Amino acid sequence: MLPIDLSGKRALVAGVSDDAGFGFAIAKCLAQAGASICVGSWPPALGIFTKLLERGKMDESMRLGDGRKLEFERIYPLDAAFDALADAPEDIRENKRYKDQGDFSVQGMTERIRQDFGDRGLDIVVHSLANAPEVRSPLVDTSRQGYLSAIGVSAYSNISLVRHLAPLMRPNGAFLSLTYIAGERVIPGYGGGMSSAKAALEADTRTLAFEAGRRWGVRINAISAGPWASRAASAIGFIQTMIEYTAANSPLPRPIDAADVGHAAAFLCSPLASAITGSVVYVDNGFRAMGMAVPEGG
Repeated sequence: MLPIDLSGKRALVAGVSDDAGFGFAIAKCLAQAGASICVGSWPPALGIFTKLLERGKMDESMRLGDGRKLEFERIYPLDAAFDALADAPEDIRENKRYKDQGDFSVQGMTERIRQDFGDRGLDIVVHSLANAPEVRSPLVDTSRQGYLSAIGVSAYSNISLVRHLAPLMRPNGAFLSLTYIAGERVIPGYGGGMSSAKAALEADTRTLAFEAGRRWGVRINAISAGPWASRAASAIGFIQTMIEYTAANSPLPRPIDAADVGHAAAFLCSPLASAITGSVVYVDNGFRAMGMAVPEGG
């Protein structure tokens, strides 16, 4: 037996505000492998998220495969659009969903982690963050502000997490982000600059692997996952069509499951993947390998 053993390691999964997305599935798989789990959650959704947890409304989805229950060691408010609290406009800082959360910036979360766990308290960081306010708009109709917002939250935030959190990593630390095939091929309707953001995220993965590997000794990888009907993905508006098309035209003709991504993440963040960095790993039932659609009945 060659087990994935993350005992004694601490993971931060940035971008968990419900139990429906890849971030949550990754958190479960890392926990089942033995890691302790902290999450960064978007302030406007944090209140509802914590209430659901407190009232036991998520108990079923929190159950791990071995019968244990997923526990979050810490839940930090995080709006990755802001590197420092001073970067957030006053109307955001004073918004009722933000103002009682303390410092919700990347820098603020970093300081809380340092206070809670010391100068070397992290082993794994997962970037599960994406947002584009104009995602339903064709790229050619996307405003400059909408485009830059998509790039900032969905791609640059990964750079910010690496810069701020890599110094807190213990030896052999691992960063992981989530991308999508729209970063390299045209997915009509996946707009608002999100395709550009995914392309940037993948290019940054390679450059960060070199720079952060040499500076801090950490690994940087990404998973390109098949489409999944998370609550965030539903904003695209045709997610079910994406799932059905991908399943019909993949070498393995079935939809992916979020656990497929979680399992791959656990491997990439484990010592078993200690020589893998700067890579985009495809968890899509082989869809990327295809060059044309499969004829009906094929």
